[in-house]
Amino acid sequence: TDTPRVRGSRKIALELLLSDHVGDCRPPCVRACPAKTDCQGYVGLIANGEYKEAVKLIKEQLPLPASIGRVCPHPCEEACRRQMVEEPISIMWLKRFVADIDLRDKEEFIPEIKPATGKRVAVIGGGPSGLTTAYYLAKEGHQVVIYESMPKLGGMLRYGIPQYRLPKEVLDQEIAIIEKMGVKMITNIRIGKDVQLSHLRETFDAVYTSIGAWNSTKLNCPGEELEGVIGGIEFLTKFATNQPINVGGRIAVVGGGNTAMDACRTAIRLGAKEVFNLYRRTKTEMPAEDVEIKEAEEEGITFKFLVSPIEIIGEDGKVKKVRLQKMQLGEPDARGRRSPVPIEGEEEILEVDCVISAIGQSVNIEGLEELELTRRGTIHADENSFLTNLPGVFAGGDATNKGPSIAIEAIGEGKRASQVICRYLEGELIPHKEPYYVTNDDL
Repeated sequence: TDTPRVRGSRKIALELLLSDHVGDCRPPCVRACPAKTDCQGYVGLIANGEYKEAVKLIKEQLPLPASIGRVCPHPCEEACRRQMVEEPISIMWLKRFVADIDLRDKEEFIPEIKPATGKRVAVIGGGPSGLTTAYYLAKEGHQVVIYESMPKLGGMLRYGIPQYRLPKEVLDQEIAIIEKMGVKMITNIRIGKDVQLSHLRETFDAVYTSIGAWNSTKLNCPGEELEGVIGGIEFLTKFATNQPINVGGRIAVVGGGNTAMDACRTAIRLGAKEVFNLYRRTKTEMPAEDVEIKEAEEEGITFKFLVSPIEIIGEDGKVKKVRLQKMQLGEPDARGRRSPVPIEGEEEILEVDCVISAIGQSVNIEGLEELELTRRGTIHADENSFLTNLPGVFAGGDATNKGPSIAIEAIGEGKRASQVICRYLEGELIPHKEPYYVTNDDL
């Protein structure tokens, strides 16, 4: 055990370990998760059959595991080191698996609630971020009231994600657990119309704003005002609320993200004979999940790449055709994606009955005009304290700063905001501080 040959072998083994060591011993999956869920921990508990303990561990960071376990784009799996051997651990599906077991249990897991503090917090918006903040504030003994403008809570999890991806019965069960924790939920109340923000500030000790991004980005081309042109979020919301939607037989969906895929596949379910997905880059650059694109292809969606709508042509006030500019990929943009460049003189006309714009989302600030906005039209909130320009009013989720992102990121912000709000209610404002990790960049 102590020969030159053995010592040399040990040295080589250590060098091999350090050559791929990313820094402090926190798993890449945990580092990649915006909510910092302990993926490694609960996967290990599940492997040992300790399902209840796994749920408890998950809910330390995430109150909606059954819902997120169905729709999350799982950045944890992209970072999973197991793919260096074979393929990533199915972290998302394991989360769903154990969360579903808990929901079927007669005694579903509800965290221990601390004694009542007498402090009251209003949460504006009952989407992923608002529900998360309410969950952790209630756990700390604070009285929380959620004001939701829609008929039911859930935000984009309910109204932006179709039933086939996220059964609303599952979402309802998880929301019901938060309600059992003492959170009061008031629906069909719009702040600025039914209740003023000033009233909430006077009545509550703190306010958390998480209104989401419910407006679809405009295409900014002639003909956008024609009947038959609709935003992707509005389209999915109408579908979710059983409102009549007359899409016709030929549909064009503009955009390459998950919302665009949801719109394409929903249109098929509404009886459209042909659905075209129009995207200005190639399939490789599409931001939608690979599984969403694959399933859309299997359901008969026709993908048209390297095209961009430049005019919507109507007849009698209704959509009749869409004129497309053919594109080619040029130099990479600031994010490293190759920018699409028009090919001069090359166009295409596509006959359609409906055009759905799913190229992005923006914030409807109506009723909250007192809040300072960024240049992007989102609510300006300090990224560490979540404070807005109004004392005692915090904000997070899709409506703030950089704008819409994935649900797990909104949940992560909600959890961090709840910690800051708790300290604020105790009389001191301590901004959230990310833990410091040594990485290879620091070595």
